[in-house]
Amino acid sequence: MEAEIKKSYGEKDQEHLWHALKPYQAQAAPLIAESGEGSWFTDTEGNRYFDGVSGLWCLNLGHGQTEIIEAATEQMKALAYFPLSFGHKPAIDLAEKLNELLGGGYRSFFANGGSDANETAFKIARQHHKQSGNPEKTKIISRYRAYHGNSLGALAATAQANRKMKYEVNVPGFIHIPPPYAYRSAFGSYDDDDLRAAEYLEQTILWEGPESVAAFIMEPVISGGGVIHPQSDLYYKKVRDICNRYNVLLILDEVVSGFGRTGKMFGYMHGESLYPDIITFAKGLTAGYLPLGATCVKESIYQSFKDTGTTNHFRHVSTYGGHPASCAVALKTIELIERHDIVKQVATLEADVLSQLRQLTSHALVGEVRGVGFLYGIELVSDKASKKPLEDEQIKTIVAACQKKGLIIGKNGDTVPSGGNVLIIAPPLTSTREDLTFLVETIQEVFAEIE
Repeated sequence: MEAEIKKSYGEKDQEHLWHALKPYQAQAAPLIAESGEGSWFTDTEGNRYFDGVSGLWCLNLGHGQTEIIEAATEQMKALAYFPLSFGHKPAIDLAEKLNELLGGGYRSFFANGGSDANETAFKIARQHHKQSGNPEKTKIISRYRAYHGNSLGALAATAQANRKMKYEVNVPGFIHIPPPYAYRSAFGSYDDDDLRAAEYLEQTILWEGPESVAAFIMEPVISGGGVIHPQSDLYYKKVRDICNRYNVLLILDEVVSGFGRTGKMFGYMHGESLYPDIITFAKGLTAGYLPLGATCVKESIYQSFKDTGTTNHFRHVSTYGGHPASCAVALKTIELIERHDIVKQVATLEADVLSQLRQLTSHALVGEVRGVGFLYGIELVSDKASKKPLEDEQIKTIVAACQKKGLIIGKNGDTVPSGGNVLIIAPPLTSTREDLTFLVETIQEVFAEIE
C-alpha cells in the first residue's frame, strides 16, 4: 500500500477554505500566517511581514500581549459563559469603564462585533422615537463610501455598491448622502466641500420630512471607503447642530476609529462639538484578541425604554454579545492603552514618521494622501488632471511589490467597477518608530521603482 502523501497547508487551504473578498477562479494559495510578534507575523514558509493594516484594522496592540491572553484565560477558568439576559462582572465593569471614557451618561449594550453593534443602534433609534411620541421617525441617513457592516440592516446603511451587488439589499428606510470629500467634491468646491456636505444633510432631512428621520450614522473618518475625513471641525459642528435642530439621533460608528487609532481616544474627539447620541465600537475594543461589539447609548434614550406595560423593553438579543472573556479582554486592552499612553504615542509618531507618506503627492500616480493618526489613505490616479482612478491591475502590482518587500498594506474596494483605488495603511498602535520607518521607506521605494 502506497504511503499517503501529506498535503501542505496551501493545498488544504485551496480544498477546504472559502476566503473573504477573493475571486473564485483558480489562483496560488494565499499567504498563510503561523505566528506573530508585535506588529510582525511569520507565514508557514518562514517569511516575516510587517502588518500595515492591523489585520482588518483591529490588531491595535499587536501580537503577543501576554496580559490580554492571561485575562481571557483567567476569566474562562472562573466563568466560561453567561448570557446578558442576566449579568456578569466583566460586562458590568466594562460598561462602567466605557461610560467613564465617554464622559458619563451612557449605557452599554454588548454585541458580537461591529455589524451587530450597528444593527443594535438602528433598532434602538427606531424604537426610541416610537416610544417618545414620534412613531414616524424611522429613516436612517448614512453617507456614500461608508461601511457599517455585513448584515442586511447594516449593509443597507453601507453605501458601497460593490458590497451589495447580487444580494438584493432592499431594507426600507435607508438614505445616502455625499460625505465631505474635498478631493472629489460632489459640490464642485474644494474649499467649501465640508460646508456643502453638512448643508446637504440638512436639505435631505427637510426633503424627507424631519418627522420621518430617526438618525444619521457616520464614521468620524470613513475608513474602508478610502480614508475620507473633513478638512476641519466645521463639518462636525454643523452636523451636530443639524441633528439637534430636527431631533435626529447622531450615531457615530467608531468601529475602526475608536481606542486610539486616530491619535485621540475616539475619533469624534477631533470635533469639539461632536458628541454622540449613540456610539458603536468593535475591533480596537479588544485589540482583535476576541470578538466583541458595543452600542453605547445616552441615558435619556435608555429612559424611553422604561417598561410602562409589556411592550417597551428592547427585544434585541445576542448570544455571544458581551461574552465574559471578551469583556475581560476589552478591560485589559483599555488598561494597556491608558498605562502605556498609546494615544499620545500614536499622535507623536504620526507627526514624526507616518506623515512622511504625504511626500508621495509629488508622484505621478498619487492624487492625494489623506490621514489622521495611524489611519492613512493614498489615492491613486492614472492622470492628475482628470483624477481618473488607476486601474485595478496596476494597484494590485503595487500591493504585491510591498508584500514582496515584507510589508502588508490594504486597498479599498468600492470606487471603480474592478476595485478600489485607495491604498490603506493602518499599522498596529504599538508599532515602534523603527517599524513605521520601515513601512514608510518601503512604500517610498515601491513608488520610486514605478517612477
